Amino acid sequence: MGIKSRLVLMNFLQFFIWGSWLISLGNYMGATLGFSGIQIGGVYTTMGIASLFMPGLLGIVADRWINAERLLGLCHLAGALLLVYATTVHDYFWFYIVMLFNACVYMPTIALNNSVSYNVLEKKGYSIVTDFPPIRVWGTVGFIAAMWAVDFLGWTQSASQLYVGASASLFLGLYAFTMPPSPPLQKQTERSLMSSLGLDAFVLFKQRKMAVFFIFAMLLGAALQITNAFGGPFLDDFKSAYPDSFGVKHPNLLLSISQVSETFFILLIPFFLKKYGIKTVMLFSILAWVFRFGLFGIGNPDDGLYLLVLSMIIYGMAFDFFNISGSMFVEKEADPTIRSSAQGLFMIMTNGLGAFVGGLASGWVVDHFTANGIRDWQSIWFTFAAYALVLAVIFPFVFKVEKE
Repeated sequence: MGIKSRLVLMNFLQFFIWGSWLISLGNYMGATLGFSGIQIGGVYTTMGIASLFMPGLLGIVADRWINAERLLGLCHLAGALLLVYATTVHDYFWFYIVMLFNACVYMPTIALNNSVSYNVLEKKGYSIVTDFPPIRVWGTVGFIAAMWAVDFLGWTQSASQLYVGASASLFLGLYAFTMPPSPPLQKQTERSLMSSLGLDAFVLFKQRKMAVFFIFAMLLGAALQITNAFGGPFLDDFKSAYPDSFGVKHPNLLLSISQVSETFFILLIPFFLKKYGIKTVMLFSILAWVFRFGLFGIGNPDDGLYLLVLSMIIYGMAFDFFNISGSMFVEKEADPTIRSSAQGLFMIMTNGLGAFVGGLASGWVVDHFTANGIRDWQSIWFTFAAYALVLAVIFPFVFKVEKE
């Protein structure tokens, strides 16, 4: 295999692992393990907790002591063992602990995967800017492929989905050791712990526009966690009313349209940024979340299937227009000396604090609208839509930035 093909396989497996359980785990926890809404949301907060510190800590290890590809392999081997062990756990407390440890070894691998890819491409004389995106897109393909595999095998409510992730994690863990070496870089001045964790970028909070931006990054990170945790349980609750509908029989297939939509809207970002500017593009994202949740509230897997499909398509705008455009905004506004730290802070606010807040808050809302085991999904989704609408009303008044 050529080096690009090898990197394609590595990126494919990296996100195949995540796709095997991220979207359908809520279904398994609710339908099979009998966890409550706040318990399901609690398990999803583990990724937010891990994202607060583990990528930075293991980044230090890769920078100073261990080859990045070896650390990537070790993390995935540990993840494989933890996912297998999770299949044997039915108690909420211990399931939470196991998935927290799994998040602690998986979340850093996203950055390590990128580091290895960048290093290999540079050593082989390729351009990261032009050659990495076509490789990275296969990560999204891997995520979708895993969702489809779990769906077609009928494992969206089964612990078998964790075996799928564990198998891919074991393979990638061993495969990573065969990648070209990415040794620690010997630097004359070592980065401080604060810098490595992205904390020195907190100086950006002194700028009003950046403070507002990071606060909204956290609030929208919470919105993302809501559909990750409860998209599957939502569709599963239609099994009595529409047992033969497409959405009930193939929930992961329906939900995967969201990831397909992501790849499309990424291509539209340059056009929208040039025509409307960063503020309007991010407002489009927030309004898209309103429609994302609102369409869930009025749709169903039978005669309202088209509304759910439309919600999945809108998700691409909701996710990309803030997360991707937001990352570009941070890159532009941050001083060159703290750009990496600023990106780390952006991830902490979205995947860390945002995911943590979103997991707990969404679980509380779901339980609040649950009576005698019956969830009032319309009220649940309309509550989330109202939340996003409030953000959309406030955002243009508090986020001041010149269009360029």
